[in-house]
Amino acid sequence: MESKNYWALILGSSSGFGEATAYELAKKGYNIFGVHLDFASGKARVDGIIEKIKSFGVEAKFYNVNAADDKRRKEVIEEIKKEFSTLNEPKLRLLLHSLAFGAIKPFFDKDFDNMVTKKQIEMTMDVMANSLLYWVQDLFKEDLLAQNSRIFTLTSIGGQRAMLNYGAVSIAKAALEAYTRQLAIELAPYKITANCILAGLTDTPAARKIPGFEQMLKHAKDHNPFNRNTVPGDVATAISMLADDQFYWITGQVLGVDGGENILNFIEKQN
Repeated sequence: MESKNYWALILGSSSGFGEATAYELAKKGYNIFGVHLDFASGKARVDGIIEKIKSFGVEAKFYNVNAADDKRRKEVIEEIKKEFSTLNEPKLRLLLHSLAFGAIKPFFDKDFDNMVTKKQIEMTMDVMANSLLYWVQDLFKEDLLAQNSRIFTLTSIGGQRAMLNYGAVSIAKAALEAYTRQLAIELAPYKITANCILAGLTDTPAARKIPGFEQMLKHAKDHNPFNRNTVPGDVATAISMLADDQFYWITGQVLGVDGGENILNFIEKQN
């Protein structure tokens, strides 16, 4: 598909939901700015992602930096400004916050060294929640968000329920949902929407770090009406659909994309 001269910025673009969304948007003609953090050993894989995005006839520019670092954020935004200065007044049509890096540790343990620390909680909150606001504020200051643009964030069931070892992430997810609602209210006068996607349990590199994840994945599948787990493509499809101009009236919401998994979480399916 030919590029519409639309641009999307994806924070967390090299795996999971971010990668899948980049492909789905590229199919619809979006050029992609991607921010990711990978070691040199992952360069070949990231290069492959970029090439696949470009195969849809669009541009892809990736930045391997820590998205939660203030200096790096400003550098990337400056690069985006330079890119746009050579084009016909484009702006970002979509921002996806898909950063998944946090402490998976208990609050309490007889081995005190195993308990989550203040530094780890603050890091988790900064990466998975606070960074959303800082990116949107800086993009707003630079007038890089288009009218009727879309902001999407990714939450999890941990934002509503408690799970062992997941406390720091649960707090960050709950904060992310609150940030999303606040963005929706304050950016509405500028014709910008913000919504949070609540995906079903999905096999992603970040999720695999949760202790007991394989058992959780099986439980989710057993309690899903469609008898399968959510995959990144399900979320990517939903985001690409909601990015359409006609869906501007949906904002400030936590939207479930889980095949009905969460409404059957505590009851048995009927045969």
